[in-house]
Amino acid sequence: MQLLQLVISGIAQGCIYGLIALGFVLIYKATETVSFAQGELMMLGAFGGLAGMTLLGFPYWLSVLGAIAAMALFGMVLERVVIRPILGQPAFSIVMLTIGIGYVARGLITMIPNIGTETHMLPVPYKDQIWHLAGLVLNVEQMVVIGVTGVLCVLLYTLFRYSKLGIAMQAASQNQLAAYYMGIPVKRLNGIAWGLAAAVAAIAGLLLAPITFVHANMGFIGLKAFPAAVVGGFGSLPGAIVGGLIIGIVESLSGFYLPDGFKDTAAYIVVLIMLVVKPNGLFGEKLSKKV
Repeated sequence: MQLLQLVISGIAQGCIYGLIALGFVLIYKATETVSFAQGELMMLGAFGGLAGMTLLGFPYWLSVLGAIAAMALFGMVLERVVIRPILGQPAFSIVMLTIGIGYVARGLITMIPNIGTETHMLPVPYKDQIWHLAGLVLNVEQMVVIGVTGVLCVLLYTLFRYSKLGIAMQAASQNQLAAYYMGIPVKRLNGIAWGLAAAVAAIAGLLLAPITFVHANMGFIGLKAFPAAVVGGFGSLPGAIVGGLIIGIVESLSGFYLPDGFKDTAAYIVVLIMLVVKPNGLFGEKLSKKV
C-alpha cells in the first residue's frame, strides 16, 4: 500500500514535469530550437492566477482561464518580438537568449514589492482536501493534477490529429520549407506554437502552485522537466508526458527508499542511463546522417 501511495505521488509530480516538457517539445518541433524559459513561463502563469484571485478579486476559474489566455498571448508576442528576429542564427545563440529571458522574467517578478520576494499560497477551492479510497489516502491536489493532465493530453491529441491547425503544425515541424511552398503560414504557426507552449506552462504552474506555493524561484523545476523531454524523446509529444511520469515516479521512490540526496539526482541518473541505452529517447525518431 505504501508503494502504491508513493507511485501515485510520483505520477502527480511527473505530470507537472511532463506538462513543462510538452512546452520544450512543442517549441523544438516548431522552430528546431530549445527554450530554457519554460520554467519561468510556468512561474509567470502561477503569479498571473494569484494576481487574478488576490489583487483583482476574480473567482478561481475566471482567474485560471485569464492567466492561461494571458500567457498564451505573452508567448506569441515573445516569439514575434524576441525570438523571430534571430531565427536562422546558430542554435547556441537562441538557447542563450531563452536562458536570458528566464533570468529577466525572474528578476522582474522579484522587483515587485511585497510580492516577488515572498512565498504565496494560491487559494484554490480544493486546498488540503483528502480522499480515502480502499486504504489509500489521496491528496485531492495531486488528483487534480493527474486529471487535468489527462484531459489536456486528450485535447492536444485531438488538436494535432483532427484539426487543420494541428495538421499544419505537424507538416511544418517535418519540413518548414516544403510547408511554406505548400502555402502553410509557417511564421504564424511558430508564434502559435510558442503561445501554446506558454499556455501549457501556465497550466503546469497553476496545478503546481497549491502544492509548492507561488514564488519567484518555482521556475527552477524546469531543470527537471528537461530530462523528462530527453527520456521521452525530444521530438515526441507523448514521450514528454511518459518521460515526465518516469522521472516523477523514480524521484518519489528514490526519495523514500534511498538515502538523502538521491532524490535530487535521480532525474539525471535516469537521463544518463537512457542516453547510453537509447540515445533518441523512448519515442524519439531514429536519425541517420550520411558522411
